[in-house]
Amino acid sequence: MNNLGDIGTTEEQIELMDVATNFCRDKSPIDKVRSLMEDDLGYDPDVWREIGELGWLAIAIPEAHDGVGLSMAEVVPIAEQMGRNLLSTPFGSTTIAAQALLAGGSEAQQAAWLPKIAAGTAATLALREDHGDWNLGNVASIGKETADGIALSGKKQLVRWADSAELIITSVEVDGNVRFAMIERSALPDGALRREAIIDETARSFELTLDGITISADALFDGNRTRETIEKIELAAGLIHAAEMTGGSQAVIDYTLEYLKTRKQFDKIIGSYQALKHPTVDNYVEYEKARTHLYSAAHSWGEQGRGEVAVRMAAAQAHSSYSRAADRSIQFHGGFGFTHDCDAQLHRRKAIFDGALIGDAAYQRSKLAGLLFD
Repeated sequence: MNNLGDIGTTEEQIELMDVATNFCRDKSPIDKVRSLMEDDLGYDPDVWREIGELGWLAIAIPEAHDGVGLSMAEVVPIAEQMGRNLLSTPFGSTTIAAQALLAGGSEAQQAAWLPKIAAGTAATLALREDHGDWNLGNVASIGKETADGIALSGKKQLVRWADSAELIITSVEVDGNVRFAMIERSALPDGALRREAIIDETARSFELTLDGITISADALFDGNRTRETIEKIELAAGLIHAAEMTGGSQAVIDYTLEYLKTRKQFDKIIGSYQALKHPTVDNYVEYEKARTHLYSAAHSWGEQGRGEVAVRMAAAQAHSSYSRAADRSIQFHGGFGFTHDCDAQLHRRKAIFDGALIGDAAYQRSKLAGLLFD
């Protein structure tokens, strides 16, 4: 597999980067981020409405379904700036759900939901189970055919922003085969959602109990496209989270540099000490690697084989650089760094949660080994 290092940016990416940089900085100052951590919803509904009005949810949706008709590559600069400013909304989960619909949904399912998503309707995916396997094909939840439709059973964890989603796409086993199923919010019985306590306090995650939910057979995705759907979900999630983590790496490095340039010890600015200088430079080099991999993955999005390699490289490097930069920032801040008031704590927690969602750097590299050396 050659030319894996190709990288390029489109005019649309550059324009979106400019808009997203200003929007996310203005709408998500750190004091607002911290106040929303105590909010039940977890995000500003007015900001979510503005995101819909800006057309960001429509970017990677075809024009035939009221979308802009671009690709996930143009979503990257937006997700990057959201991660940089810890702007939490259902943007990522909704965008990935739309890609799942495009990969495995029928024409009728796409026509029913993609225009709504493009206009600002939130959606999410319920794919994780208590076995903790990152392999999306390992499904324990069941869908059983009955006279009334498909009766679901089982539990899903780490369902992001489920309380805001009008559509939840979940995975179940039907007659021995993995299928994807659409659950509308109106079909959820009381008590189906339970908020989870997660390490990333800027996000919201729920456990979904499928017992008692019955859907029509028309709510199932095409069984012949399950593998394609899994691959598309993994790639879309990998690209989105790599972008968020890369943006977060930049933010935590900037935060650390500001401290190193102002904090004094023994009448000297601590940033003048080589023991702090060198690791900070190393962190910046790792961040630049992550950003290069990210835009290489965006450039290769949609290319058979090569696209997956590039996305997994980006996800692995982004998780490593984000975790390391946040770790060093916590340490460099001394005792304060180990308190909840240190902003580096928020980034370290987000790095852990993002790794839990898509697979950490070690997992991504293990998948790469199979892709590169088979």
